[in-house]
Amino acid sequence: MAPETPRWPSLYNPGLEVLNVEHRPPTQPGGYYLYHARDVFRFTFYWSLILYTPFFLACGAYAFWNYTFPPSTTRQDRGLEKDAPSYEMSPATPLFPTGSRYTRSNLPPSTKLPKINERRSRLAFATIVLLTFVLVSVAGSVLGSVIMGFVVFGLFKAGSFYMSTWIPFLLAVLQVLIGLLSVWPSIIEII
Repeated sequence: MAPETPRWPSLYNPGLEVLNVEHRPPTQPGGYYLYHARDVFRFTFYWSLILYTPFFLACGAYAFWNYTFPPSTTRQDRGLEKDAPSYEMSPATPLFPTGSRYTRSNLPPSTKLPKINERRSRLAFATIVLLTFVLVSVAGSVLGSVIMGFVVFGLFKAGSFYMSTWIPFLLAVLQVLIGLLSVWPSIIEII
């Protein structure tokens, strides 16, 4: 008869597993253990959703806010004197014959640029960005839970160890830390 699967989260005092364990059985009274791969996946998935998704939601909310309410396009040049002389630069590309050096335009004066995605509003695009962040976070949680949960369960099973309910929690914490470390190089490039 297979042991009963504990309810999620079933965390207990981790001192039961670490302190005074000499000459005791491998399963401690008051501890909860996982015996099936699907339970390890389920516990790891729940924890990774709880710990992994808030970072993606925060980034998605920031992107949503920036697309919905973009920063102003006017520049405020502080530190430049208004009476300081300025020198006109020559354009990098030649002007059209209808343009002059005083219009500062490479396009003929009668040409209007077409609007890209006329029918899509900023709010719709921002919502798409937010939903993309949410979907990527859920997909990352599922993928990380499958890989880490089943690999670690296989290792525990091969070693004939009992898996505590703390292990899926620690796997989710590890997944979040690895995800945050992968962000670090791109942040350095931005700074």
